[in-house]
Amino acid sequence: MEIIMPASALPSLPQIPPGPHRLDAKRFDTAGRRRLSAPGLRTFLAISDLWGLTEEQRRLILGLPSRSTYHHWAKAAREHRDITLDVDVLLRISAVLGIHQALGVLFAREADQIAWLRGPHRALVFGGRPPLDLVTSGTQDGLLTVRRFLDAARGGLYMPPGSIDEGFQPYRDADIVFS
Repeated sequence: MEIIMPASALPSLPQIPPGPHRLDAKRFDTAGRRRLSAPGLRTFLAISDLWGLTEEQRRLILGLPSRSTYHHWAKAAREHRDITLDVDVLLRISAVLGIHQALGVLFAREADQIAWLRGPHRALVFGGRPPLDLVTSGTQDGLLTVRRFLDAARGGLYMPPGSIDEGFQPYRDADIVFS
């Protein structure tokens, strides 16, 4: 049996204008990348120091620029000079910032954050290896996998409850009061 519905009964959908979207174009234009590059790289360098990353690990995270390029970027960023990183490098930096933020939400102490990154993990995606191995694999996919894993953990998936939640008892229907 076929159901025929008049067009007037269908919900109206918003019209999307044709052509490139202004928001996306601005996000990736040279001026926008220049505005984000030096502060993003400075923050990346600070997180890398906190995590105790080697120069090689830092370069792998950034997509393996040459040593001279990496040092040029770092020097310019530390001196608050303008640099313009490409979209790939900015995406990688963004993933590191997200990983750092998620670790800060999940673990109150920096030592616990770093221990989680450096210690072996039983989750299938890590295969018993430290998450830092994926972060420093040199691929965007490795970075984004750890980022997604931690975002899911913040939502309650994959990781056991922290000490503050260990004694939590789920609410029952009788516990909910409507006024």
